[in-house]
Amino acid sequence: MTGADPGTGELQATARAARREIVKAVAHAKGGHLGGPLSAVEVLTALYFGVLHIRPEEPDWPDRDRFILSKGHSAIALYAMLALRGFFPVAELRTFDAIDSRLQGHPDMTVLPGLDMSSGSLGLGLAAGVGIALGARLAGGDFTTFVMVGDGECNEGIVWESAHVADRYALDNLVVIVDQNQLQQFGWRDAATGRRRPPYAGTQLRDRWAAFGWRVSEVDGHDVLAVLAALEAARQPAGKPAALIAHTVKGKGVSFMEDEYLWHSRVPTDDELRQALDELADPAGTRGGT
Repeated sequence: MTGADPGTGELQATARAARREIVKAVAHAKGGHLGGPLSAVEVLTALYFGVLHIRPEEPDWPDRDRFILSKGHSAIALYAMLALRGFFPVAELRTFDAIDSRLQGHPDMTVLPGLDMSSGSLGLGLAAGVGIALGARLAGGDFTTFVMVGDGECNEGIVWESAHVADRYALDNLVVIVDQNQLQQFGWRDAATGRRRPPYAGTQLRDRWAAFGWRVSEVDGHDVLAVLAALEAARQPAGKPAALIAHTVKGKGVSFMEDEYLWHSRVPTDDELRQALDELADPAGTRGGT
């Protein structure tokens, strides 16, 4: 289990520590992604420090909740969270994306404890989540499967095929979290403004999930207590699968990365790394890292 309910300050400190680890790991590896991982931090913090029924000392506990990071290119965010949660030493984050490391550029469940699915090819994570949720029902398992997808990833047809199947079987033990940071790697440019257009505008994304039979809610994806409450509400069985749309900012937490699609996979220079870590400094020193 997750243990005692965390307070706002503790959750915020954890999120800040995770962001520092993410930026340092990508800079050290001289490769990886930053924008998408940084937008997902509060959701992952709420999951791993408040919602998921898990045991870091027993990662294969049969009754654990499952989590799949379908947007697998954001793996470093998940690795940072697993390390801070105690699945492996925080120092191992320095091996990110190195040859023979357990922390590859996309999650590999065969080598790293705490992973419930390997991912990377976009759209496949939800299909796997549907299978896990359906299998749990058939086997009488009492756990919830959570899947995080990106809003750009929702361009993939398999996402909606999976959504249809989940509704067909009324999988109310399945929760999808959409990290709606409104920027994909390249996407489409607005001819008038030169800005990148979001994959979905207005209520398009909410309406689409609802049209597939899902119960849909929305949340400020950087308000960690609101995310915590929304996830707890979404996991309650109600006869249909649940989709939580988290409104986020790509590159959140570092001023020059925020809402800038170029930081989808750019590596910071030494000066940019120093500035980012300065902005992410933890004045209270409430949660460490390296």
